[in-house]
Amino acid sequence: MTFLSDGADDVRELPLYLSPESEHWLDWFHVAMRLRVMGQMAKGLVNGQNTTLAQEPLTEADEDAEAGEELDRVDIGKQFERVKWFLWHGNVAGALHTIEDIEDKPDLLSQDGESLKKLLKAVREFRGYIEANQNFIPNYGDRYRHGEKISTAFAESAVNQVISKRMVKKQQMQWTESGAHNLLQIRTKVLNNQLRETFVRWYPGMQNEQELEIQKKAA
Repeated sequence: MTFLSDGADDVRELPLYLSPESEHWLDWFHVAMRLRVMGQMAKGLVNGQNTTLAQEPLTEADEDAEAGEELDRVDIGKQFERVKWFLWHGNVAGALHTIEDIEDKPDLLSQDGESLKKLLKAVREFRGYIEANQNFIPNYGDRYRHGEKISTAFAESAVNQVISKRMVKKQQMQWTESGAHNLLQIRTKVLNNQLRETFVRWYPGMQNEQELEIQKKAA
């Protein structure tokens, strides 16, 4: 049995308690999602720089300096791709080393800007996230090639879509928290083939009807 989680201790403790001998891995969906966000933040810095260049005339020296800074930011985008590649292949040491290179880049650390500070904060938090979960990071590429589970993205996507549709966005028909909880219980029983068993417990007559149908088919 394989358990995939987002890396939070409280989420992982339950499956570890229930089945300590099973495989327990960090869900690739959450790793890739964090990297995508940081990559977009880095791209935003480049776009913001291009806007500044278009609005303010610069001297030749300024243009050279700005071009160098923009190149640094583009390189940071490539560094995030390197981090992703290392993690995909289970090379945690290589990923952490690359993350530290991004953190220690002097050209970035010497600059100001709210967007830049947010990016660096996200990078530091991601490094801590990977360090805390390094024992649960497999070779995702190898598992994927062998048809083994590496992500719960399909479930995450379904949950996000349903919640966004019925609870987050303002619509005429919305779920209450208690209604969503009840619906989740029903869906779980359907997936576990336990829904009829529950109804039979509530309405014992359903069991008799099922037995009659089986007897008719047998006859």
